[in-house]
Amino acid sequence: MPAVLAESKPSVNKIVLTPFNCCKRKAGASISDVDHAGIPSTGRLAGIDFGTVRIGIAVTDSRRTMASPYENYQRRDPPSDAARFRRLAAEEAIVGFVVGLPVHLSGLESQKSIQAREFGKWLREATGLPLEFFDERFTTSEADAFLGAAKLTKKQRRERRDKLAAQIVLTAYLESATRGQVEPGPLDG
Repeated sequence: MPAVLAESKPSVNKIVLTPFNCCKRKAGASISDVDHAGIPSTGRLAGIDFGTVRIGIAVTDSRRTMASPYENYQRRDPPSDAARFRRLAAEEAIVGFVVGLPVHLSGLESQKSIQAREFGKWLREATGLPLEFFDERFTTSEADAFLGAAKLTKKQRRERRDKLAAQIVLTAYLESATRGQVEPGPLDG
């Protein structure tokens, strides 16, 4: 599988996986330049805060007016993980996934971005559902701030952090006018 090359020079081509079909494309190409099925305009979505050990999951209501924390899934092995996400999609009538994409403040992708994109490709293949990636900068720190203000124990915060981060990503996606149609860019520009 090709890797995402995080170059410091924006003019240098790099191979990235698109949010929709995980195909190769050149850096600088917009998402709209790539053919994709996209997420249906109606139905419930699941937000994913990707982690190599735990995955935070949030879900929307059927009208997509709000997102709620759903669970922290402890990863096991690919067959068990695939069965869990297929069961989630069936039980909750999920029509698509929004996967948080961790990028640097500059907008460049990180090693964790590569892993999140690889997971997104795997999730799409495992469930047959479309997905989009969405900028998740600061979601874990925002979740930590909320949980810290709630005066929870360290264990209680850890038990809630990932699913709350998934809720924050999914809420931001719902509130965004672009809904994942634009690659994350630098915060200072």
